[in-house]
Amino acid sequence: MADFVVWLGSTLVLFSIIFFMFGCIVGSFLNVVIHRLPREMSVANPPSHCPQCGYIIPWYQNIPLVTWLWQRGRCAGCDVSIPVRYFLVELLTGLAFLGAWLLVHYHFAAGAEDPFLKQPIVAALVTLALVTLLGGLIASTFIDFEHFIIPDELTKGGMVTGAAFSLAAPQLHGAFLGEEISHGMALVYSLLGMACGGAIVYAVVRMGKAMFGKQTYSAEQPVRVTFGQHAMTMSGEGEEPDLELPYEEIFYREGDTITLHAEKVEYIDRCLWDCKVAIDAQSARIGEEEFKPSDIKHLEVMTSEVVVPREAMGFGDVKFMAAIGAFLGWQATVFSLMFSAVLGAIVGSLLMAFRKDGANIIPYGPYIAFAAIAWIFGGYELWEWWWGNFGKN
Repeated sequence: MADFVVWLGSTLVLFSIIFFMFGCIVGSFLNVVIHRLPREMSVANPPSHCPQCGYIIPWYQNIPLVTWLWQRGRCAGCDVSIPVRYFLVELLTGLAFLGAWLLVHYHFAAGAEDPFLKQPIVAALVTLALVTLLGGLIASTFIDFEHFIIPDELTKGGMVTGAAFSLAAPQLHGAFLGEEISHGMALVYSLLGMACGGAIVYAVVRMGKAMFGKQTYSAEQPVRVTFGQHAMTMSGEGEEPDLELPYEEIFYREGDTITLHAEKVEYIDRCLWDCKVAIDAQSARIGEEEFKPSDIKHLEVMTSEVVVPREAMGFGDVKFMAAIGAFLGWQATVFSLMFSAVLGAIVGSLLMAFRKDGANIIPYGPYIAFAAIAWIFGGYELWEWWWGNFGKN
């Protein structure tokens, strides 16, 4: 028992427990972000509640991990099932925070004195930067899984935050590069990573548009397609949209057009049946009539097939990679693109082999996020080995 108390009281174990618990608490907040941010809801108000019955969750029923297990994944108010995603986000965030703490504790120390004792402020800033990035990657991944978008609050906010952390703690870049760098040079690395990450993915997006051009969404039964001011959504039997595509990703090139054959069209003050619809950035052609998109504030169509100019990667992925580059530098963006491409090919092949209907298509954001996490926890060493051998050749 005495040995256990000594072990539990050690700095490493104590801080490991603290970081894991704190990460789980942050994960609980990330669940709020994941649910509300893409729906343009406030993450502060109202307080945590069941989206089905509106039951306000008291603090003692909002304990990360424990509550979900204790209530067997069900709401205490209406007994409706709570998705396992809530538990997974809390657990993954806790493990991410623990991993960031251990990375700083072991790797940055390089076998020498504990970095939190030698340089407490620097070590704390680097750890805070890593957990901020990891939290953003987790939130972005689950939002992209559900909505096929990555909100600007996470991508553009990540660019600004990454640059700020780089300026405040240059070791965020120097530790991975194995060299001492100044605050100014770290900011240059951050801006270069931002530019490089965005430029590389932008080039891939443009190439994908040119090569693949269109994607068809089809259903056995007619679904409701809604054209709002900022995005196109497709909804089946439920109230929530099954798919949401921002116009900035659809109308990417001149000539990009959404085409469909509508069983029913509802717009302005009239309804049409059995007609063709073609919408681009400059015009909306409905049957024999043509309108300016700005004149149509809301348009609903019932159809079983929509042809959309879209590819695996969208402009949100460009900003997402730029945010990663702001935190980790240009090497991380190149590594993330290569690693995510390999991972995407493997997962895509498996989905094609086991799901003949093409269901469960995964957006590209999660692949990028996984690749960035791989870089943080060891991928940079693989890069250094490859780059060193490449330089010799």
